Amino acid sequence: KVQSLTDWIDRILKQDSPLAGRLDTLVADASKYLEKWLQENVLKQSDWIASVTTGVYNVIRTIFNVIIGFIISVYVLMTKETFIGQLKKIIYAVFRPKWGNVVMEVVRKADDVFGGFFIGKIIDSLIIGGICFVALYILRMPYVVLVSVVVGVTNVIPFFGPYIGAIPSVVLIFLVDPIKGLYFIIFIIILQQVDGNIIGPKILGDTTGLSPFWVIFAILLFGGSFGVLGMLFGVPIFAVLYQIVKEFIEYRLIKKRKPRETAAYYAEEAQK
Repeated sequence: KVQSLTDWIDRILKQDSPLAGRLDTLVADASKYLEKWLQENVLKQSDWIASVTTGVYNVIRTIFNVIIGFIISVYVLMTKETFIGQLKKIIYAVFRPKWGNVVMEVVRKADDVFGGFFIGKIIDSLIIGGICFVALYILRMPYVVLVSVVVGVTNVIPFFGPYIGAIPSVVLIFLVDPIKGLYFIIFIIILQQVDGNIIGPKILGDTTGLSPFWVIFAILLFGGSFGVLGMLFGVPIFAVLYQIVKEFIEYRLIKKRKPRETAAYYAEEAQK
């Protein structure tokens, strides 16, 4: 029956060429309309669905990684003494006792620097994020929670972190209310001055042993090479390397019966 209907339509179209032309035009117009509708509705909808799916997948993967990291951290803390004993055993098996002691001293220094630095920065960032939240809530700023989290998290990065967090926050607030964006700039400058001169030094003390110049140098060097992770880990890594070089130079100076204090060489240069 379908074949008979098809043959009948073909005969009609062959007998009436104007009808066939109009039918071809109608089919072409319908095809274009269908194609346009698919592109503007179905395909865009598919892109949107794909974006949502990708976002959900990334969030789930991040949560999963955090949970796995937490579980691993718990197991590491539970077996910390065993790991330390195994590390010492490997070091003294590979190196002579004299150099084994040197390596263990470097490991202890690295543990002190990394532990003091990151614990101190996390506590400092929590305090800064909390102060930011309270102040923004009192000032009735938009996106209080989001901005406070961004400011607190980026504060972990030394020196440049506050500015990295402040710039997108200022833009976000400025889009809602330019006047409040200006108030936020003033507030964040005051907050970072308080953090840099009062809160940070009280919490961190001198955990790295680096001058401000070497802190900036470490951030630029490691940040330029490894991105955000380099900016985060660059300061404690450079502090450990700096301490190793410093102790080696002092050891060589002692063997040559030269003074270790830098001020002695200032005086020597002045005498010349």
